[in-house]
Amino acid sequence: MLSKEIEIALNDQLVIEAKSSHIYLAWASWAENAGYPGIAKFMYAHSDEERQHMLKLLHYINERGGKAIVPELAKPSVNFENIKDLFQSLLEHERFVTSSINDVVGLCLTSRDYSTHNFMQWYVAEQLEEEALATDLLDKLNMIGNDKSGMYLFDRDIMSIRGE
Repeated sequence: MLSKEIEIALNDQLVIEAKSSHIYLAWASWAENAGYPGIAKFMYAHSDEERQHMLKLLHYINERGGKAIVPELAKPSVNFENIKDLFQSLLEHERFVTSSINDVVGLCLTSRDYSTHNFMQWYVAEQLEEEALATDLLDKLNMIGNDKSGMYLFDRDIMSIRGE
């Protein structure tokens, strides 16, 4: 049985995962409209993955005797000057998610909820991968600079990272 404090923290994380899915969906649409089909495909796949993260939390909360709450979501911002700006936002968002997950893990330890702590380790590992990927992609964009052929190749190559 989940404590009320852990249930609230997990529902808060569920909101963050749902918002992440929603944000990446909006960013995918922006990329698609900007003429970057590879980046759009990457972001659509990322959105689907974040939705799965949300569902995993939802099921866990309910299975442990809590009550998962499906959140209402606001319209995400899609004001990017360029692709580098988009991927900088991706990295910043992933760092925010990591911080939130670490807060839940810390609460699990202080509450001595070792089952939820164990469950959350999957999210900890996932965030290590997400931040590393976002950093790698941003590094590549920094190398490319304003080279249009480099951007073309980046857009093409990113298709193979997710969803293909």
